[in-house]
Amino acid sequence: MLTIATVNVNGIRAAFRRGMDTWLDLRKPDVLLLQEVRASDEILADHLEAGGWHLAHEASETKGRAGVAIASRLPMSAVRIGLGTGVTGDSGRWVEADLELAAHEGAPARSVTVVSTYLHSGTEGTPSMDEKYAFLDHVTARLADVAEGGGYAVVAGDVNIAHREVDIKNWKGNLKKAGFLPRERAYLDRWFDDLGWRDLGRELGGEGPGPFTWWSWRGQAFDNDSGWRIDYQLATPELADAAVSATVDRAATYAERFSDHAPLVVEYDL
Repeated sequence: MLTIATVNVNGIRAAFRRGMDTWLDLRKPDVLLLQEVRASDEILADHLEAGGWHLAHEASETKGRAGVAIASRLPMSAVRIGLGTGVTGDSGRWVEADLELAAHEGAPARSVTVVSTYLHSGTEGTPSMDEKYAFLDHVTARLADVAEGGGYAVVAGDVNIAHREVDIKNWKGNLKKAGFLPRERAYLDRWFDDLGWRDLGRELGGEGPGPFTWWSWRGQAFDNDSGWRIDYQLATPELADAAVSATVDRAATYAERFSDHAPLVVEYDL
């Protein structure tokens, strides 16, 4: 069984101060995909040094922003950083690694490609939305390439888009807001309907509403479960067929949260 967890930590240092290490000790994922690391290679390694992890990390060129990482207990045979857009604001948003699965019980040795991504949030009516759409175009092109190659691959992270009405509590109030705009949601339609990627959080998480993965720190959003499902694990069909469970590790109480996002954990029977 291979356990892959993805979570936007909202700053690795802050997350560990709030108890992320306790969650890690209990969950023991084989692969940990992180977004909004907001730290250097050295700081990330310091926080994960006790886990025996292989690490791949792309920090943002803007200090204190973004940052994506892969921490794996499986060896990495290759690492690919970024999507080559040349845009400063796109740094710290995409990292890939090929992980090596050992042969066992008659199953051959093979690799699985994992991606940690953190898409732009954007604000409607500002240049930040143009940046988001431009990056989404690059992401879509890369997803098409990976899908065409077949095999085992998972792209996970904070996409900053809720796909359907069941993916956001107050969908009526957000129809004209970034994160739930028709043009944004159409990208996910293409990923699923045209490119064949499968949304494991929805497939294995029920028909909804929810389970949500992000709640504002403000007000009573968490207590009222007024959230958004914007964190995903998207798998190629071959890998998706091996997925047996998808769980959102929602904290028991507001005080026990280590981030404004909850981890999405998928188990694969490989």
